[in-house]
Amino acid sequence: MTKRFLWLEWKSFFRSASLGKSLGLKIFMGFLALYFIGMFLILGIALFPLLKKLYPEEDPMKIANRFALVYFSLELIFRFLLQTLPVMDIKPLMILPIKKRKVVNFVLQKSLYSYYNILPILLIIPFGIVAYLKGDYSGWAMLGWVIAMFSITLCVNFFNFIIKKKFTDNLKALIPVVAIAIILALLDYFHIFQISVYFGKLLDYLLVYPYLAVIPVILLVLLYKWNQVNLQGKFYLDAGIKGKAVKANTNSFAWARKFGSIAPFLQLDLKLIWRNKRPKTTIFLSIIFLAYGLIFYTSDTYENMHVFAGIFITGIFMINFGQFVPSWDASYYSMIMSQNIPIKQYLASKMGLITFSVVVLAILSTPYVYFGMNILLLNIACALYNIGVNVPILMYSGSFNKKRIDLDKSPFMNYQGTGASQWLVGLPLMVIPIFLFWIINKFVSYEIAMGTLAGLGIIGLILRPSLLNFLVSCYKKRKYATIEGFKQKGE
Repeated sequence: MTKRFLWLEWKSFFRSASLGKSLGLKIFMGFLALYFIGMFLILGIALFPLLKKLYPEEDPMKIANRFALVYFSLELIFRFLLQTLPVMDIKPLMILPIKKRKVVNFVLQKSLYSYYNILPILLIIPFGIVAYLKGDYSGWAMLGWVIAMFSITLCVNFFNFIIKKKFTDNLKALIPVVAIAIILALLDYFHIFQISVYFGKLLDYLLVYPYLAVIPVILLVLLYKWNQVNLQGKFYLDAGIKGKAVKANTNSFAWARKFGSIAPFLQLDLKLIWRNKRPKTTIFLSIIFLAYGLIFYTSDTYENMHVFAGIFITGIFMINFGQFVPSWDASYYSMIMSQNIPIKQYLASKMGLITFSVVVLAILSTPYVYFGMNILLLNIACALYNIGVNVPILMYSGSFNKKRIDLDKSPFMNYQGTGASQWLVGLPLMVIPIFLFWIINKFVSYEIAMGTLAGLGIIGLILRPSLLNFLVSCYKKRKYATIEGFKQKGE
């Protein structure tokens, strides 16, 4: 039966309507996957001697165990954000004489061959081999450690299924969990309650008693069974028929009417963001990534990356929302284009909304003045550059968008609506301002470099009417190709 399921999956992949549409993206992701495979393999080989060099007075294995909890926590975060759950079209199988458990087991076992499980192998096994060859550890001790570590990785894999099923549709319920995790991290950081040290000491016992590796294996089996029971409980034809009763959101954003001719479009955009999962997530991400500057502004090492932080902090909503214009409106874009509605007003409302977001994020980033007035002035310069230069660039790239977006789908690991233009537009958005600032700062001065970014933004604002007319011509030129693309239901 497993061979039959694999055969069905193979045909499903190669007969998919979207196979040829995103071939370039698949090739790019393949090269990216090979890159990370190489990096993890090199890290796995070099980690033991590196720890020996950094901590000459301590046992490298105990240092690795001490940081293991941090690694597994980051792995869980990345899996939650990026890993898709294994899926299979089970409806045709429900009317066939096939046991539910066989189908469920196939889906769960399919996840074991995930790329996210291959990377830890390339880190754990080489590290264990090098530790055995260069350290004072028995073969049984290292075998037990490797089995335990990989079992914990698979536990993270199946635990991720549980939390994604529970929290992806209700992100607010995740807030208490995140708050507890942050509190534990702070307690550990300030050496009040070092949970990572205690976890490391538990792993140290594996080096003395290798048979304790059976404990993570038992935990893995229990998590597997938990997922198995959950999936079997939803293995019914009518499982998805009854919908949840959701309270209607009737906010009409009447205050937006005072914005004149662009008001109707502005109200549509605000309703779209407020009422749908994926665009609403862009708001939460924008607020979260305001803290991104703490990575760069707290150290002089990253002084050359201050422009990147400024562009990113003030423009995160611009990037996340703007790169999918007009795909957000895919479900009714053809109706808009068939009406006697000036496309100029449609585009002006998008640019107005994105510009407003940049201004708000720039204001919210003013506490970074704590790190110096230069940081505040740089953020303002980056905000002006975003408004005057990056907003028109994003809107221009939007004229090439022709992939629809399902607004109600989960935003995590959701590449719907993503095409070549989304990947390419990131280059001018980030690379150009960073290069300009770096070269002027190097050969002239820091102040002139900031003034150049701000000046380009102001010039862009002055030229916005002309740029808007140019954008209108671009959207009109590709109007029918965009409408035809939005009619396609494939990813």
